[in-house]
Amino acid sequence: MPEQFAGDKKVGKNFFARRETALVTAGLPYIPRWLETYHLTLMTIIWSAGVIGFGYLAQNNFLWLLGTSSMIILQYLTDLFDGAIGRQRQTGLIKWGYYMDHFLDYIFLCSLLIGYAFVIPNTFFNMYFFILALLGSFLVNSYLAFATTNRFRIAYLGIGPTEIRGIFLGVNLLLIIFKKTYLAQSLPVILLLALIGLIIVVYRTQKEIWQMDMHDKYLEPA
Repeated sequence: MPEQFAGDKKVGKNFFARRETALVTAGLPYIPRWLETYHLTLMTIIWSAGVIGFGYLAQNNFLWLLGTSSMIILQYLTDLFDGAIGRQRQTGLIKWGYYMDHFLDYIFLCSLLIGYAFVIPNTFFNMYFFILALLGSFLVNSYLAFATTNRFRIAYLGIGPTEIRGIFLGVNLLLIIFKKTYLAQSLPVILLLALIGLIIVVYRTQKEIWQMDMHDKYLEPA
């Protein structure tokens, strides 16, 4: 019997998991009946466009980054509730939801980086490229690991999408307060921490898959 698709069942707990569960439980009764899971998923397109627009406006006034922060918060809320609504109402599109939800997560990440590209100094563009490559690598790792284990893990070392969004909110606040002066010191640190995190995550993932292969290998009849 083929293994059941488990793309809607996330494993691994992020730091704010308990608070998120409480927020979903409290908020679900207030979601209008006409608002379906796929509506919330597709709203990421609107939030992505907003991020790029506010990033463009922030070239002249960094206070526009408050708009970027509002888009991050709205994307967090729609992403948090889309699957919960589908499960509660039994109207979820599991495979479509897995595909579109995570594809649009990538689009949202790209929109953030595009938005910040309008405001960061040109001297940091090379470093900016490596940040994109490293953050994208975490997504690739999750998808490849799911393809081999049928367990979809989005949180590693207690850090998941919620915590990453929090980092972006912090970046916006620092840019508003200090403008670009802190970037020269902070970007190399962000790069180094992301690289160390990626190495740890890939090491643990390949070790888990290696053990699965060895287990299956020795279970096979001679």
